[in-house]
Amino acid sequence: MDFIKTNEVLNKFGKYVVQQARSNLTKTKPYPQNGGALYNSLAYKIDTENDIFLIDFLMESYGEFVDRGVKGKNPNALPKGSKWSGIQKAPTSPYKFGSMKSTGLRKAINKWTKSKGIKGRDSKTGRFITTKTMQYLITRSIYLSGIKASMFFTKPFEQAFKRLTPEITESFLLDIEKGIILGTKK
Repeated sequence: MDFIKTNEVLNKFGKYVVQQARSNLTKTKPYPQNGGALYNSLAYKIDTENDIFLIDFLMESYGEFVDRGVKGKNPNALPKGSKWSGIQKAPTSPYKFGSMKSTGLRKAINKWTKSKGIKGRDSKTGRFITTKTMQYLITRSIYLSGIKASMFFTKPFEQAFKRLTPEITESFLLDIEKGIILGTKK
């Protein structure tokens, strides 16, 4: 049986979620606008197997961390007076950092600071600090205070899902009705 109406509704749902998630990403700092790997990786795919519909949303593997945030290790360990001292950016996130010694976060921060041409200065002397020191300070701040949840994907998905239930039911019933009518005419 062809489920034409049901496929139309699922495609509309998928397109809306991807479009809104992309729109949200362009408003989320510091993520690149309209050119980042995460933005470009957002997609959906509908699979139909034995009259079972599956809709998969695809994105870069780190997209879930951007969406749901990452819990910091201990924001109280940051020096008093620093911007994020004592502030947990993602207190309800299911994700947390492993070890600050892992190279993934440090490499990403290093790449980001180089691409932006960011140079740090010592607040007391006014002198430039080394790239390695700046990389360490930024990494430490992120590791201890976390990464704030952007909900760039979750919000549009939940919003669209609320509307999907009645739409999918109606389209499925129309497809079944059409199948029964066509089946009886044979």
